[in-house]
Amino acid sequence: MHHEGLKGLRLPVFCAPMFLVSGPDLVVAACKAGVPGAFPSTNTRSIEELDQWMDEIVDRLSPGDAPWIMNLITHSTYTRLEEELRLVAAYKPAVVITALGSPKPVMDTVKSYGGLVFADVVNLKLARKAVEAGVDGLACISAGAGGHTGHLSPFAFISAIREFFDGFIAVGGGVSDGAGVAGAIAAGADYVYMGTRFLPTFESMAQDEYKDMVIAAGADDLVVSSAVTGTPASWLKPSLAAAGIDPDNPGDAAARDYSGGAAKRWRDIWAAGQGVGRSRSREAVADVVEALEREFMAAVERFDRIIAQC
Repeated sequence: MHHEGLKGLRLPVFCAPMFLVSGPDLVVAACKAGVPGAFPSTNTRSIEELDQWMDEIVDRLSPGDAPWIMNLITHSTYTRLEEELRLVAAYKPAVVITALGSPKPVMDTVKSYGGLVFADVVNLKLARKAVEAGVDGLACISAGAGGHTGHLSPFAFISAIREFFDGFIAVGGGVSDGAGVAGAIAAGADYVYMGTRFLPTFESMAQDEYKDMVIAAGADDLVVSSAVTGTPASWLKPSLAAAGIDPDNPGDAAARDYSGGAAKRWRDIWAAGQGVGRSRSREAVADVVEALEREFMAAVERFDRIIAQC
């Protein structure tokens, strides 16, 4: 499957960057299975550790593997960006996805080596701003996403963006099987941004209790609240309850905090998207991708069959 964007992918899926979950093992396993793996730079405690992670990822990947992706916070209060961009220039990830701020600060660095810039957006206003900044793609975080979530339906979001943008769209939010991938592509997306389905894999950094909670949960076991980080996010109800927060009445928004202070809250209170329930057990990333491919091809065949009957 080939796009003008990323070549030689097995499926049009990005293994999405998940806070405190995505590390070198998950990124490398995804790339080796044929789908780009991503991680947020904030998963490393220091620039030195980030350097080590990027070095390890580059070292473990072979020319035939899918490309890897870096997720950077560009919010004005984020103090590490300049140093992180120096590492981006050195290690040259194929795609840099920006979050919580304008993509402008990363454009020159990523463009200089021929990389693509995607901006993570949760609404149309942010999408328009990112397009004006000259991004190659948008990661559209829709309703149903885990962690910080959007509110628009993926179909409405894609349709509205296609009115003013013909670049790449990666859409995320509640898509956890191959049929959902096929539906998103049919609706006008180029890629699907999938996190929750990869969360309980062997290669993920999530704690065992977190993986087990995701496997046990269904979509009804989630609540969207800004009580934890100050921004609406999708949380697993049992983890809120364990932290002493009433899942049915989580309370008012917390103060926003993009620094280390938020990390403690995320460590004990666990996020997931509406794709929960698709993982039946802990499994290898390679097996997840194989299942997705099987489901995707079945959906494509079903699509062809229905069109033939029309």
